[in-house]
Amino acid sequence: MSKKRFSVTVTGIVQGVGFRPYVYRLALDLGLTGWVLNSPSGVECAIEGEQEACAAFLARLREEAPRVSRIDEVCFTEQAPQGETAFTILPSKSGPRRTLISPDLAICPDCLAELFAPADRRYRYPFINCTNCGPRFTIMEGLPYDRPLTTMKHFPMCEACRSEYEDPAQRRFHAQPNACARCGPALSFLDAAGQKMPGEPLQLAAAALQAGQILAVKGLGGYHLACDALNEAAVNTLRGRKLRWHKPFALMLPDVEQTRRYCELSSEEEELLSGPRRPILLLKRKEGVLPLPAALAPDSNRLGVMLPYTPLHYLLCAPWPALVMTSANFSDEPIAYEDDDALNRLFGLADAFLLHDRPIFRRADDSVAVWAADAPRLMRRSRGYAPQPLPLRGCRSQILAVGSQEKNTFCLTRGQEAILSQHIGELDDVMTYAQYRQEITHFCDMFKVQPEVVACDLHPDYLSTRYAEQSGLPLFKVQHHHAHLASVLAEHELCDPALGFIFDGSGYGEDGHLWGGEVLYGNQAGFKRLAHLRYLPLPGAEAAIREPWRQALSALYAAGGEELAADERWRWPAGWQVALLALRQRINAPLSSGMGRLFDTLAALSGHYQTVSYEGQAAIALEHSIDDSVSGCYRFAIEERENEPAILDWRPLILSAARDVLGGERAGTVAARFHRALSELCLQIAGRFRADYGVNTIALSGGCWQNLWLLNRVWQDLRAAGFDVYSNSAVPANDGGLSYGQAAVASWRLEAGG
Repeated sequence: MSKKRFSVTVTGIVQGVGFRPYVYRLALDLGLTGWVLNSPSGVECAIEGEQEACAAFLARLREEAPRVSRIDEVCFTEQAPQGETAFTILPSKSGPRRTLISPDLAICPDCLAELFAPADRRYRYPFINCTNCGPRFTIMEGLPYDRPLTTMKHFPMCEACRSEYEDPAQRRFHAQPNACARCGPALSFLDAAGQKMPGEPLQLAAAALQAGQILAVKGLGGYHLACDALNEAAVNTLRGRKLRWHKPFALMLPDVEQTRRYCELSSEEEELLSGPRRPILLLKRKEGVLPLPAALAPDSNRLGVMLPYTPLHYLLCAPWPALVMTSANFSDEPIAYEDDDALNRLFGLADAFLLHDRPIFRRADDSVAVWAADAPRLMRRSRGYAPQPLPLRGCRSQILAVGSQEKNTFCLTRGQEAILSQHIGELDDVMTYAQYRQEITHFCDMFKVQPEVVACDLHPDYLSTRYAEQSGLPLFKVQHHHAHLASVLAEHELCDPALGFIFDGSGYGEDGHLWGGEVLYGNQAGFKRLAHLRYLPLPGAEAAIREPWRQALSALYAAGGEELAADERWRWPAGWQVALLALRQRINAPLSSGMGRLFDTLAALSGHYQTVSYEGQAAIALEHSIDDSVSGCYRFAIEERENEPAILDWRPLILSAARDVLGGERAGTVAARFHRALSELCLQIAGRFRADYGVNTIALSGGCWQNLWLLNRVWQDLRAAGFDVYSNSAVPANDGGLSYGQAAVASWRLEAGG
């Protein structure tokens, strides 16, 4: 039988993930000769052998690829046989690089087995890794992804590690963080003053946790603050020190079995929780099974759970049923990731420090996800996901999209790839804004992108907008909610116009008011505002967002006049008369159509938080209180206007809710009837505009769709009515996905000539 030869090019995430040794082993298994190497575009190889063996190679190449790789395309052409007698791994090709970078990945099963195998030379070594797992993005200083361009350059390999690194048959072949206890990073334990303490660091850490202390732990992308999650005094101490009074803490549980003791866990959730990306996963709490302090997640029926994802985490968590593992910072500050900064900034927060001497090059918070509406939904995209690119169909330009003010990410485009940064955070923090500027520079250099244009939000006071305006590049300003709509359509590679229910707290509107309860019709090219919530004045402006009672007062005033708003049974806090005066005279009371403001209003009316300590707190409490056993549904009125968007009037709903509250109905009843009203409104509006515009595609985006009751109910109802429904999955529905939508809009405008 005559031999065949094929030239093969594989693109995607195929470098730094063990792809070349995989190809090498596959070729040897099939008796093929040839070679494999890293190239600027990905991995290239030549295979030669019997036709059947070559066909098997091409068939198995995708099917058996390393779990952490991502193959975008396999191209092959037949060539004349050359009669090679072996299969070899050749040196990498040089040239302009377009390869993709693997995110940081959780420890793989093979390394985990070695970690706890007493006979293994890496037994209990906290930095064990291979080409299938370990740090990538957070230690990478530049490309190509070689050890001298990572923070592992400080640790020359010993002879044994070097032998593994150079052996194509080993799974540590060219594993850049490869190390062992003889040559690699080491742990140390410091007291609260930063003084190194004698003794075995993990034993000292365990003793500190046992004593109820707060431990700062250096991880992959930053420091965590850890404590015994079953020690209520320790949990409350941590809350007091962080000034984080109500926002839920994340838990790190040792394994899936322990997770099942505390939480409900579907097969899909288990796969997401235990996969190589290891996000914090929001899971339904099992009530009354095991004692968990209420302070872990006040007013929420979900727990944010993650499994250990580094060998250090596994060693630290082994003795504990549950640890709090929250970002090491004061509330609203960025997570600490540099050692000197951590020791200074965490003074007074941590009682002790468990750290190591491998530098973290870039900060990366834990990602947060939930399984809802038949798919995983990212709520924060960072460690484990960034900087894996997203599709951007038809893009031919290099674009920088700078994102929003809150939950910021930025996005670079390169060909039809959109490279979304890790979660940056709130830009009004000085340290966060400095990191934002630095990371944009790093990304442009690392991915060899020279932006031709910059896309930003309409809001003139966003620091991201000011950064874009000062860049000197041609500027595309994208309305906030249009970017949300575009993010859904781009992610699912949809081009035709869709009906978008874009619900969030606020975004700068084209009329100068704050939008957020929007029904849009359009695609990446443009949009039409078909309907929106009736504008609600916000007495005290930003103070109304921190104090939802102000929003409730305003809604009652609009729905029932001063008599209803001033009813003494509401028991408004001090200062309510001034707020009412602001409403009468329209002083310092900007208008908002935000759906998030309506959630705050109903929460305040039904007895939940009159003031909040973090964004979404009142809405979360309202969702948690839903009593689905009660009957009834509030109603919106729809005000038609010729040649103007329809008004979705919440005043009848507010009057009904006010009657229920003053009549003694429980918060759960009000919450259930309000949520049903929203789902009924979506179904009604969708049916009406399907008839008017012939549109059958629905896009759901904006932070309010993180309300899982609402997302699941609307998703089911619209699909049952025959609609094709899409929402964000790979990017957050909140402002963390906004830069991706901005890039999509800018790309379409560029293709259309501006």
